[in-house]
Amino acid sequence: MNFVSTRGNVSKIGFIDTVLMGLANDGGLLVPEKIPQIPAEKLQEMSKLTYQELAYEIFSYYVEGEIPDNELKELIEKSYATFRHPEVTPVQKVKDHMYVSELFHGPTFAFKDIALQFLGNLYSYVSKKTGETIHILGATSGDTGASAIEGVRGKEGIRICILHPHGKVSKVQELQMTTVHDESVLNLAIKGTFDDGQRIIKELFADVEFKNKYHLRAINSINFVRILAQTVYYFYAYFQVAKETNAKSVNFSVPTGNFGDIFAGYLAKKMGLPVGKLIVATNENNILEGFIHEGVYKPGEFQSTFSPSMDIQVASNFERYLYYLVGENPGKVTELMNQFKAEGKIAVTEELLLQVKKDFAAHGVVGEECLETIKKYNDETNYLLDPHTACGVAAFEVCNEPNEVCVTLATAHPAKFNESIERCGIKQTFPEQISQLFNKPQYLEVIEADNQIIVRELEKLFSFAAN
Repeated sequence: MNFVSTRGNVSKIGFIDTVLMGLANDGGLLVPEKIPQIPAEKLQEMSKLTYQELAYEIFSYYVEGEIPDNELKELIEKSYATFRHPEVTPVQKVKDHMYVSELFHGPTFAFKDIALQFLGNLYSYVSKKTGETIHILGATSGDTGASAIEGVRGKEGIRICILHPHGKVSKVQELQMTTVHDESVLNLAIKGTFDDGQRIIKELFADVEFKNKYHLRAINSINFVRILAQTVYYFYAYFQVAKETNAKSVNFSVPTGNFGDIFAGYLAKKMGLPVGKLIVATNENNILEGFIHEGVYKPGEFQSTFSPSMDIQVASNFERYLYYLVGENPGKVTELMNQFKAEGKIAVTEELLLQVKKDFAAHGVVGEECLETIKKYNDETNYLLDPHTACGVAAFEVCNEPNEVCVTLATAHPAKFNESIERCGIKQTFPEQISQLFNKPQYLEVIEADNQIIVRELEKLFSFAAN
């Protein structure tokens, strides 16, 4: 399996090199040169597998022997042994035609654990094989930070720095990151938004000399392995629901801000999974909804919402979709991304917009709609949704046709977002792992969202490992 950049100047690199490069050296994102196709008879065989066995089958299409089979199986087993549910991502029926895929049974109670437990173990594996110290740099809107730290903490040869927007994540998200006392972990709270942090990360990774000097590696969903790991639960959810309903295809409603989780579903569909409609659920930061409805990708004014992990204006993984939308034409992608940089927006033709509308539906959940959805489902079904999952369920109600079967991705445990749950007049019981966070000291530095300040902090953490 070879991987290429969406912008055309990195080509034919293998799986391990793709993991290590993260952001392509030409500023684009890495994608498979050719998406594997899984025939119907193979899907039938895969439907009988456990989650771990399914992950191995799907990963194998992309790894293609770069990691020996027994070692890949060990990495997968180790990664999902930390989950609290034997199925890893169990599917629950909430009401007729409506299911949720519970993605929050990992160590930090968020869907990011599914990819980051594996990526953390993979980085550790590579570090041991090569003897190279790995320095991870990431930005988070809340969940990635805690999941990334949990995925790599204590692993020999790995150090990590996470940027998060100061005061713009939930208290539990903040505590999960900042109560980790470890010399290999650095938490920087930036005075700004997630988009500021994401921009800084991309700019630092685009400085290839700096990136190579400090062996910088990506933990954000710019890293293709994040996307690959997330395709597995689409397959798993489809198989569970199809067995129960005999549905020929299944819709998915996906809360998303950075377009990574929904792109994983798009990839699964292109691999041959019988996915019907992919519903993009956003909040007031609804740049993706605007694009799907009108064909114009243009950031608006940042808004803090009840679903803070989706408080994102510039979606990193949008470029991956753009690549396929324009017929895998890296020259056109480069042109459009340069236009975005110069003009602050991308507009596609009517013809391309028709394709976008075939690929996706979308609904932006605004104001009290999120909280009303939480209250409604708690009252009517006794199922407590976190505010991001509530956006997904609200989008399901708007976009799903009657009698179509739909799975909403439940991206986090409601205990991570008690601020929103309390606004609904609901008192919840915290899991013990979350309750004990409130008694721990915090370790973080609050800084300006400035590249040079962040570089100085990184050099303090990384300098002793530089060549």
